[in-house]
Amino acid sequence: MTQLQLFDSVAMRWNAGRSTYRPAQEPIDTSRFFVERVREALAREFVVTHHYSRSFPAAIACYGLMERVGPHQTRLSGVAVFSVSMQPRAADAYGATGEAFCELGRFVLLDDVAGNGETFFLARAIRQLGIDKAGPDGRAKYKLCLAYSDPVPRTDIKGNVTLTGHIGRIYASASAAYCGRSSSRTLWLAPDGTSLSQRALSKLRSDDTGARYAYEMLIGHGAPPIGPGEPSRAYVRRALREGPFRRLHHPGNHAYILPCGTHSDRSRVRKLVDKGLPRPRTTDPLRA
Repeated sequence: MTQLQLFDSVAMRWNAGRSTYRPAQEPIDTSRFFVERVREALAREFVVTHHYSRSFPAAIACYGLMERVGPHQTRLSGVAVFSVSMQPRAADAYGATGEAFCELGRFVLLDDVAGNGETFFLARAIRQLGIDKAGPDGRAKYKLCLAYSDPVPRTDIKGNVTLTGHIGRIYASASAAYCGRSSSRTLWLAPDGTSLSQRALSKLRSDDTGARYAYEMLIGHGAPPIGPGEPSRAYVRRALREGPFRRLHHPGNHAYILPCGTHSDRSRVRKLVDKGLPRPRTTDPLRA
C-alpha cells in the first residue's frame, strides 16, 4: 500500500491531545448516535481536553456527537464548534465576497468512533446550524462554512510528534470546494508542541478583553512575568524572545468551503468558490 493509499484509507481521531487513526470506511452504527446542540462550557472542556491545540475559538454554536451507551445514558463522543473568523473578510479571498460565513473552528471525535462517523456528524451539525442560526428571512444565516486542514506536523521540545498533519480528506468526502492555501505565517510553538493562539496574543498586546487569560497562558508555558510598568506590547515581544518558545514558518493551511443553507444557496455559493483545483495529496512536498 502506498503512502497516498494509506492516508486516504484512514480518518484522524483525538484523545487527550494525541492524534490517532481509524479505517476511513469503517461503518458507524447510526442507531447508536445522534447530534444535538451542546452548551459552550461542555464543548470547551471537551475540546481543550482532547484537541492538540488545547484551545477554544470564539464560538457561534457548538454541537455534540452523542452516543447511546445504555438505557437513558449518553456519552459525548465528539464536538463541532462553528466559530467567528479571525479575518472578517476571509471568504473574500476565495470568491465569496460579501457572503455571510463562519468557520469550523474545531472538529474533534474520540478515537473509538468509527471511521465514517466524521461524515455522519459533520452533515448533521451543518444542517442544524442552518436551523439554529437563521436570518430575518428564516433561511440559514451563514451561506458557507470555511474549514481548514493543517498539513504541517508538530513536535514537542523533545522531538515527540504531537500532530502528524492532515490534508482535509473529510472535507473532500463532504463535497467541499477546495480553495487552495491560506496565507503563510509564523507560528510560535510552546514546549509541548501547541501553537500559541494569535488571537490571545493580540488581546494581550492591546489589553483587550481576554488579556488576562492570554497572560496566564504564556506564564503557564514558561514565559517570564511582566515587569512593573512594562507595556503589554513590549512584554509580548520579550516573552516570546526570552521564553521557551520556538518559531515555525507555516506555509498556510489547506482551505475548504462547505456551502450551507438551501439547495439554491449551496448551488450559488459553489459556483462562486469552486475553481476546480485538485485536492491536495500526501505527496505534497510539505508532507515530506
